[in-house]
Amino acid sequence: MALTINSKIKLNNGVEMPLLGFGTFRAEGKDSRRSVHEAINAGYIHIDTALIYGNEEGVGRGIKDSGISRDKLFVTTKLWISDQGYDSSLKAIEKSLKNLQLDYVDLYLIHWPVEEKLHETWRAMEEIQRKGLSRAVGVSNYTIRLLEDLKKESEFIPSVNQVEFTPFLYQKELLDYCQNNSIRLEAYSPLTRGRKLDDSRLVKVAEKHGKSTAQVLLRWDLQHEVITIPKTVTSQRIIENADLYDFELDYEDMALLDSLNEDARMIHPANIAPPEW
Repeated sequence: MALTINSKIKLNNGVEMPLLGFGTFRAEGKDSRRSVHEAINAGYIHIDTALIYGNEEGVGRGIKDSGISRDKLFVTTKLWISDQGYDSSLKAIEKSLKNLQLDYVDLYLIHWPVEEKLHETWRAMEEIQRKGLSRAVGVSNYTIRLLEDLKKESEFIPSVNQVEFTPFLYQKELLDYCQNNSIRLEAYSPLTRGRKLDDSRLVKVAEKHGKSTAQVLLRWDLQHEVITIPKTVTSQRIIENADLYDFELDYEDMALLDSLNEDARMIHPANIAPPEW
């Protein structure tokens, strides 16, 4: 089946999630409102934010400005480290919903693992889904070890694990684990924060298809059935990052990109959550 901007992937609880999303990290103030509005107008139906980004209110306004029906959108937000624990997690989702001016989100993620609160926080996530405050729940920045630990006492497993994932950080073992355990992998910083866009091997593939290196990186994610959320506040790039459906990477392209791994992290987890890593 040919991919389109509306292509979705089914989560382990039956909820359908768009493969392509619009990230809002560091989109602040008027930029968050404007860029979300522009992204929806450009065809994005999946918007990703987080409480710690400080832009949930702007994202919510951008959604309202678009005039699109709520049931046509997929909205993700995230639980920050300081809010983890059972009661505090339940309070945090209510705060995020108020900021977003929404009755529910489609996906609620634990933003970073806090190992000593791993199970009580996940119990709160399960309750959040049961209450209908989020249609699905998941995690972000979880390793295989942490996912295995979480499974031991969980009523159900995460629907999504959002991690940094690019050809230069090709976490194949984690991808395989998630696929084998009905967890969908989602890529943040899929464009390497711009640091690898001039790589000569990437440039060669892009020139072959008449596309930008950014578009090649995003297409690589999609062809691995990895949900991806490029972030930009630039109007032209919002459109460019969604223009991924008139070309396809062939076997040789994918093999080349798969071979580029150099464990190049743009964000190192040890700087944020050292005990778990």
